[in-house]
Amino acid sequence: MRLMRVGEPGRERPVLAAPDGGRHYDLRPVTSDIDGPFLASLATLTTRSRLLDPARLPETSIEGERIGAPVARPSAVLCIGQNYAAHAAESGAEPPKQPILFYKSPNTIVGPRDDVLIPRGSTRTDWEVELAVVIGRRARYTASPAEALTHVAGYTVSNDVSERAFQLEESGGQWSKGKSCETFNPLGPVLVTADEVPDPQALRLRSWVNGEPRQDSVTADMIFGVAELVHDLSQYLVLEPGDVINTGTPEGVALSGRFPYLAAGDVVEVEIEGLGRQRSTLRPAP
Repeated sequence: MRLMRVGEPGRERPVLAAPDGGRHYDLRPVTSDIDGPFLASLATLTTRSRLLDPARLPETSIEGERIGAPVARPSAVLCIGQNYAAHAAESGAEPPKQPILFYKSPNTIVGPRDDVLIPRGSTRTDWEVELAVVIGRRARYTASPAEALTHVAGYTVSNDVSERAFQLEESGGQWSKGKSCETFNPLGPVLVTADEVPDPQALRLRSWVNGEPRQDSVTADMIFGVAELVHDLSQYLVLEPGDVINTGTPEGVALSGRFPYLAAGDVVEVEIEGLGRQRSTLRPAP
Protein backbone atom coordinates (compact mmCIF):
# COMPACT_ATOMS: atom_id res chain seq x y z
CA MET A 1 0.00 0.00 0.00
CA ARG A 2 1.05 3.59 -0.65
CA LEU A 3 0.13 6.21 1.91
CA MET A 4 0.18 9.97 1.31
CA ARG A 5 -0.72 13.21 3.03
CA VAL A 6 -1.94 16.11 0.90
CA GLY A 7 -2.90 19.68 1.68
CA GLU A 8 -1.42 22.81 3.18
CA PRO A 9 1.20 22.50 5.95
CA GLY A 10 -0.46 21.55 9.21
CA ARG A 11 -3.76 20.75 7.45
CA GLU A 12 -2.83 17.66 5.44
CA ARG A 13 -5.35 14.87 4.92
CA PRO A 14 -4.48 11.16 4.65
CA VAL A 15 -4.79 9.44 1.28
CA LEU A 16 -4.28 5.93 -0.07
CA ALA A 17 -2.68 5.92 -3.54
CA ALA A 18 -3.15 3.15 -6.08
CA PRO A 19 0.15 1.50 -7.10
CA ASP A 20 0.04 3.17 -10.53
CA GLY A 21 -0.73 6.56 -8.98
CA GLY A 22 -3.85 6.90 -11.10
CA ARG A 23 -6.42 6.74 -8.32
CA HIS A 24 -6.52 8.02 -4.77
CA TYR A 25 -8.76 7.16 -1.84
CA ASP A 26 -9.71 9.24 1.18
CA LEU A 27 -8.43 7.64 4.40
CA ARG A 28 -10.36 9.91 6.75
CA PRO A 29 -13.06 7.26 7.33
CA VAL A 30 -10.39 5.18 9.14
CA THR A 31 -7.91 7.78 10.46
CA SER A 32 -7.50 11.53 10.86
CA ASP A 33 -3.82 11.35 9.91
CA ILE A 34 -0.90 9.06 9.07
CA ASP A 35 0.81 9.17 12.43
CA GLY A 36 2.35 6.81 14.96
CA PRO A 37 -0.93 5.44 16.40
CA PHE A 38 -2.34 4.76 12.94
CA LEU A 39 0.85 3.04 11.77
CA ALA A 40 0.80 0.90 14.93
CA SER A 41 -2.76 -0.14 14.06
CA LEU A 42 -1.48 -1.54 10.73
CA ALA A 43 0.90 -3.95 12.46
CA THR A 44 -0.99 -7.08 11.36
CA LEU A 45 -1.70 -8.01 7.74
CA THR A 46 -5.37 -8.67 8.53
CA THR A 47 -5.88 -5.22 10.03
CA ARG A 48 -3.86 -3.56 7.26
CA SER A 49 -5.92 -5.27 4.53
CA ARG A 50 -9.18 -4.25 6.23
CA LEU A 51 -8.29 -0.63 6.89
CA LEU A 52 -6.57 -0.02 3.56
CA ASP A 53 -9.15 -1.71 1.33
CA PRO A 54 -9.90 0.67 -1.59
CA ALA A 55 -13.31 -0.95 -2.02
CA ARG A 56 -14.30 0.45 1.39
CA LEU A 57 -12.90 3.95 0.87
CA PRO A 58 -14.29 6.90 -1.10
CA GLU A 59 -12.29 7.88 -4.16
CA THR A 60 -10.82 11.37 -4.06
CA SER A 61 -8.85 13.73 -6.28
CA ILE A 62 -5.53 15.28 -5.24
CA GLU A 63 -5.08 17.32 -8.41
CA GLY A 64 -3.49 20.67 -7.70
CA GLU A 65 -2.89 19.89 -4.03
CA ARG A 66 0.42 20.16 -2.22
CA ILE A 67 1.95 16.82 -1.23
CA GLY A 68 3.07 16.73 2.38
CA ALA A 69 5.47 14.40 4.13
CA PRO A 70 3.84 10.95 4.30
CA VAL A 71 4.13 10.62 8.09
CA ALA A 72 2.97 13.20 10.62
CA ARG A 73 4.78 14.35 13.73
CA PRO A 74 7.48 11.69 14.24
CA SER A 75 8.82 11.79 17.76
CA ALA A 76 12.37 11.33 16.43
CA VAL A 77 14.35 11.52 13.21
CA LEU A 78 17.38 9.29 13.64
CA CYS A 79 20.16 9.40 11.08
CA ILE A 80 22.99 7.04 10.25
CA GLY A 81 26.26 8.60 9.14
CA GLN A 82 28.77 7.27 6.60
CA ASN A 83 26.78 4.11 5.91
CA TYR A 84 28.15 3.68 2.38
CA ALA A 85 31.89 2.99 2.18
CA ALA A 86 32.44 5.25 -0.84
CA HIS A 87 30.68 8.16 0.88
CA ALA A 88 32.79 7.65 4.00
CA ALA A 89 35.88 7.81 1.78
CA GLU A 90 34.79 11.02 0.04
CA SER A 91 34.17 12.48 3.52
CA GLY A 92 37.75 11.64 4.45
CA ALA A 93 36.83 8.92 6.96
CA GLU A 94 37.33 5.20 7.32
CA PRO A 95 34.19 3.04 7.05
CA PRO A 96 32.64 2.81 10.53
CA LYS A 97 32.84 -0.42 12.51
CA GLN A 98 29.45 0.23 14.10
CA PRO A 99 26.55 2.50 13.10
CA ILE A 100 27.12 6.22 13.62
CA LEU A 101 23.98 7.82 15.05
CA PHE A 102 22.98 11.47 15.02
CA TYR A 103 19.64 13.24 15.26
CA LYS A 104 17.76 15.77 13.18
CA SER A 105 15.06 17.92 14.70
CA PRO A 106 11.68 16.44 13.66
CA ASN A 107 10.49 19.88 12.53
CA THR A 108 12.99 19.73 9.65
CA ILE A 109 10.54 17.47 7.81
CA VAL A 110 8.74 19.08 4.88
CA GLY A 111 6.97 17.82 1.78
CA PRO A 112 8.77 16.34 -1.24
CA ARG A 113 8.12 19.39 -3.42
CA ASP A 114 8.50 22.10 -0.79
CA ASP A 115 11.28 24.66 -1.02
CA VAL A 116 14.50 24.07 0.91
CA LEU A 117 15.71 27.19 2.69
CA ILE A 118 19.42 27.99 2.63
CA PRO A 119 20.31 29.07 6.19
CA ARG A 120 21.59 32.57 6.89
CA GLY A 121 25.36 32.63 6.46
CA SER A 122 25.47 29.27 4.71
CA THR A 123 27.99 28.63 1.94
CA ARG A 124 28.05 24.82 2.09
CA THR A 125 24.49 23.50 1.82
CA ASP A 126 24.55 19.92 0.48
CA TRP A 127 22.13 17.23 -0.69
CA GLU A 128 21.91 13.56 0.40
CA VAL A 129 19.46 11.05 -1.08
CA GLU A 130 18.58 8.40 1.52
CA LEU A 131 16.24 5.49 2.11
CA ALA A 132 14.04 6.41 5.08
CA VAL A 133 12.63 3.69 7.32
CA VAL A 134 9.41 4.42 9.22
CA ILE A 135 8.75 2.43 12.39
CA GLY A 136 5.35 0.79 12.80
CA ARG A 137 5.67 -1.12 16.08
CA ARG A 138 7.57 -0.15 19.20
CA ALA A 139 11.09 -1.59 18.94
CA ARG A 140 12.87 -2.21 22.24
CA TYR A 141 15.73 -4.72 22.63
CA THR A 142 14.79 -6.64 19.49
CA ALA A 143 16.13 -10.19 19.56
CA SER A 144 17.66 -10.28 16.07
CA PRO A 145 17.88 -8.31 12.82
CA ALA A 146 15.15 -10.50 11.32
CA GLU A 147 12.83 -9.77 14.24
CA ALA A 148 13.72 -6.08 14.11
CA LEU A 149 12.56 -5.88 10.49
CA THR A 150 9.01 -6.83 11.56
CA HIS A 151 8.83 -3.50 13.40
CA VAL A 152 9.11 -1.51 10.14
CA ALA A 153 5.89 0.05 8.82
CA GLY A 154 7.34 1.06 5.47
CA TYR A 155 9.83 3.04 3.43
CA THR A 156 10.02 6.44 1.80
CA VAL A 157 12.43 8.84 0.09
CA SER A 158 14.45 11.26 2.20
CA ASN A 159 16.81 14.11 1.41
CA ASP A 160 19.08 14.59 4.44
CA VAL A 161 20.04 18.16 3.57
CA SER A 162 23.20 19.28 5.37
CA GLU A 163 25.14 22.47 5.98
CA ARG A 164 28.72 21.23 6.08
CA ALA A 165 30.35 24.19 7.85
CA PHE A 166 27.70 24.04 10.59
CA GLN A 167 28.11 20.24 10.73
CA LEU A 168 31.90 19.97 10.77
CA GLU A 169 33.45 23.31 11.74
CA GLU A 170 30.90 24.98 14.02
CA SER A 171 29.47 21.85 15.57
CA GLY A 172 31.42 21.46 18.78
CA GLY A 173 31.93 17.82 17.85
CA GLN A 174 28.32 16.88 17.06
CA TRP A 175 26.66 16.96 13.65
CA SER A 176 23.12 18.06 14.49
CA LYS A 177 23.74 21.81 14.02
CA GLY A 178 24.43 21.18 10.36
CA LYS A 179 21.47 18.83 9.97
CA SER A 180 18.62 20.54 11.82
CA CYS A 181 18.11 23.78 9.90
CA GLU A 182 14.52 24.47 8.89
CA THR A 183 13.26 22.51 5.83
CA PHE A 184 16.36 20.26 5.89
CA ASN A 185 14.46 16.97 5.49
CA PRO A 186 12.13 16.75 2.49
CA LEU A 187 10.28 13.42 2.88
CA GLY A 188 8.04 11.48 0.51
CA PRO A 189 6.08 11.53 -1.73
CA VAL A 190 4.62 8.25 -0.45
CA LEU A 191 5.11 5.79 2.39
CA VAL A 192 5.23 2.34 0.80
CA THR A 193 4.26 -0.33 3.32
CA ALA A 194 6.89 -2.92 4.12
CA ASP A 195 4.96 -5.81 2.53
CA GLU A 196 5.45 -4.13 -0.86
CA VAL A 197 9.24 -3.82 -0.42
CA PRO A 198 10.41 -7.43 -0.16
CA ASP A 199 14.09 -6.47 -0.05
CA PRO A 200 15.03 -2.98 1.18
CA GLN A 201 18.64 -3.77 0.20
CA ALA A 202 17.75 -3.96 -3.50
CA LEU A 203 16.74 -0.37 -4.28
CA ARG A 204 18.43 2.12 -6.58
CA LEU A 205 19.04 5.66 -5.25
CA ARG A 206 19.78 8.64 -7.47
CA SER A 207 20.06 12.42 -7.22
CA TRP A 208 20.37 15.33 -9.63
CA VAL A 209 21.14 19.04 -9.28
CA ASN A 210 19.71 21.26 -12.03
CA GLY A 211 19.19 18.11 -14.09
CA GLU A 212 22.81 16.96 -13.82
CA PRO A 213 23.43 13.53 -12.26
CA ARG A 214 25.07 13.43 -8.84
CA GLN A 215 24.45 10.19 -6.91
CA ASP A 216 23.70 6.75 -8.34
CA SER A 217 23.95 3.73 -6.08
CA VAL A 218 22.01 0.82 -4.60
CA THR A 219 21.01 0.10 -1.01
CA ALA A 220 22.91 -3.19 -1.27
CA ASP A 221 26.03 -1.06 -0.79
CA MET A 222 25.05 -0.06 2.73
CA ILE A 223 27.60 -1.07 5.34
CA PHE A 224 24.77 -1.75 7.80
CA GLY A 225 21.48 -2.88 6.27
CA VAL A 226 18.02 -1.86 7.40
CA ALA A 227 17.42 -4.93 9.59
CA GLU A 228 20.80 -4.55 11.28
CA LEU A 229 20.23 -0.83 11.89
CA VAL A 230 16.83 -1.27 13.53
CA HIS A 231 18.17 -4.11 15.66
CA ASP A 232 21.25 -2.13 16.70
CA LEU A 233 19.34 1.06 17.54
CA SER A 234 16.80 -0.87 19.62
CA GLN A 235 19.58 -1.97 21.96
CA TYR A 236 20.27 1.66 22.91
CA LEU A 237 16.93 3.44 22.61
CA VAL A 238 13.23 2.77 22.13
CA LEU A 239 11.93 3.29 18.61
CA GLU A 240 8.31 4.43 18.57
CA PRO A 241 5.69 4.08 15.81
CA GLY A 242 6.11 6.92 13.34
CA ASP A 243 9.81 7.44 14.04
CA VAL A 244 11.95 7.98 10.95
CA ILE A 245 15.40 6.49 10.37
CA ASN A 246 17.51 8.03 7.59
CA THR A 247 19.82 5.17 6.64
CA GLY A 248 22.75 7.04 5.08
CA THR A 249 23.72 8.39 1.68
CA PRO A 250 25.96 7.10 -1.12
CA GLU A 251 28.84 9.00 -2.69
CA GLY A 252 28.28 11.98 -4.97
CA VAL A 253 27.63 14.91 -2.64
CA ALA A 254 29.21 18.36 -2.72
CA LEU A 255 31.36 17.50 0.31
CA SER A 256 33.40 15.32 -2.05
CA GLY A 257 34.84 18.44 -3.70
CA ARG A 258 33.67 17.23 -7.11
CA PHE A 259 30.57 19.43 -7.24
CA PRO A 260 29.61 22.94 -6.13
CA TYR A 261 27.46 23.43 -3.06
CA LEU A 262 23.85 24.49 -3.50
CA ALA A 263 22.82 28.07 -4.21
CA ALA A 264 19.51 29.90 -4.36
CA GLY A 265 17.57 28.85 -7.45
CA ASP A 266 19.13 25.40 -7.69
CA VAL A 267 16.76 22.47 -8.11
CA VAL A 268 17.53 19.18 -6.35
CA GLU A 269 15.80 15.97 -7.37
CA VAL A 270 16.18 12.70 -5.48
CA GLU A 271 14.64 9.35 -6.32
CA ILE A 272 14.50 5.80 -5.00
CA GLU A 273 13.34 2.98 -7.26
CA GLY A 274 9.73 2.07 -6.52
CA LEU A 275 9.32 4.74 -3.82
CA GLY A 276 9.04 7.92 -5.86
CA ARG A 277 10.84 11.14 -6.66
CA GLN A 278 11.23 14.54 -5.01
CA ARG A 279 11.90 17.97 -6.50
CA SER A 280 13.02 20.81 -4.23
CA THR A 281 13.98 24.37 -5.14
CA LEU A 282 16.58 26.16 -3.01
CA ARG A 283 15.58 29.56 -1.62
CA PRO A 284 17.34 31.89 0.82
CA ALA A 285 15.90 31.75 4.34
CA PRO A 286 13.76 34.85 4.91
